[in-house]
Amino acid sequence: MARAAVLHAVGDEELDLRDDVSAIDPGPGQVKVRIKATGVCHSDLSTMSGVLPTAAPTVMGHEGAGIVADVGDGVTGVAPGDHVVVNWTPDCGECADCLRGQPYLCMTFLAQSFSEPGFRFADGTPAFGMAGTGTWAEEVVLPRRGVVKVAEDVPFEYAALLGCGIPTGVGAVINTARVTPGSTVAVVGAGGVGLSVIQGARIAGAATIVAIDPNEAKHPVAKRFGATHTVAPDDLEETKALLTGGAGFDYAFEVVGRSAAIGTAWDAARRGGDVIVVGAGAADDEWTQNAFALLFDGKSIKPSLYGGCDLKRDIPLFVDLWRAGKLDLDGLITRRIGFGELNDAVRALTGGDVIRQVVLFD
Repeated sequence: MARAAVLHAVGDEELDLRDDVSAIDPGPGQVKVRIKATGVCHSDLSTMSGVLPTAAPTVMGHEGAGIVADVGDGVTGVAPGDHVVVNWTPDCGECADCLRGQPYLCMTFLAQSFSEPGFRFADGTPAFGMAGTGTWAEEVVLPRRGVVKVAEDVPFEYAALLGCGIPTGVGAVINTARVTPGSTVAVVGAGGVGLSVIQGARIAGAATIVAIDPNEAKHPVAKRFGATHTVAPDDLEETKALLTGGAGFDYAFEVVGRSAAIGTAWDAARRGGDVIVVGAGAADDEWTQNAFALLFDGKSIKPSLYGGCDLKRDIPLFVDLWRAGKLDLDGLITRRIGFGELNDAVRALTGGDVIRQVVLFD
C-alpha cells in the first residue's frame, strides 16, 4: 500500500490524502515508477475544476520524476534503478501523428487511461490516474514510452519540472514559435509556465521580452527570469507604442488558458506576427476574430500542445541548458513540501501565491 492524493468528484476542493492505494502490477510493455518528486501545476487545478477531463476517482498529479521499480515483459531501454521523468503524453510510435513527427499529438495511451484504471484502493475499488499518470502517489505504472531516462546528477525536484512546466513553456518557444534572435516577444501570464516561456525567449536570443500580468507582484519575478519589461494588461497599448512604435510584437504567447488572454495576445502581436496559445482552456470558453482581420492582419495563431516536444529528444537539451547555467530550474520552485501539505499547496496555487511547489516523497 502507498500514499496517494485522490479526487473523488470533479469540483471537490479537498483531496483525499490516503495511505491505502496500490498501483497495478506492470503488464507487458509497462513500467512501475517510484515517484520521488512531483510538481503542483495549474493543470492539476484545471482537472479538479473540470476544465480538463478526467475519470473519477482520480489519483491526481502529472508532473513527476522517480526511479524505475519494476518492468513488465518486453520492456527495453529502461531497467530497475534508472532515474526517469514522467511523460504524460506518451507516443505510441505507430499512429499517424507519431509517424508524421508530432508525438505530442498522440492520443493512444491517453485515451486508454479513461477506461483502464491504474490504481486500486485496499477494498478493491479501482481508481484512475490523471492524464494516465497520477504522480501524486508514491508509485505509478506507466507505458514504457511514458518514462524518459534522465541523468542521475539531475535532482529529482528539477527532473519533475522537465515533465511538464519546462517542456510546455520552453518548448513553445523553441519548437512551436521558433523565436529568432533579436526579435520582440510578449508573454501573457507570468505563472510557472509563463516564466518558462520567458526563459525560453531569453535563451533564443529575443531582444525584447514583455511579461503581461495583472498581478504586479509577479513583475519583478518575471524580470529575474529574463523579461526586459513588465506591464499590466490595461497598460499594454502604451507599452506597445513605446517599444514597437505601435506595430506590435513579433511573437505573442498566451499562457493563461482563457479566451480573454488569447485576445490580449492577438492584440499584442504585430501584423504578420505569431500568436502562440499555450494555456489549456475550457471547452466552452470561445474566442472569436472577424474574418477581415484574420486575413488582412496576416497573423498566425498556433496552438502549442506540450510545447511541441518530443521528450526523448528535448529532455537532454533541457538538461544541457541547465548544466550550462542558461535554464533556471531551482528558481521556479517556490517551496518543497511533504505529501501531507498537498491540500495547502492547491490552495496556495489557486491564490496565485506561488510559482511551483514540489512534493518530495521520502
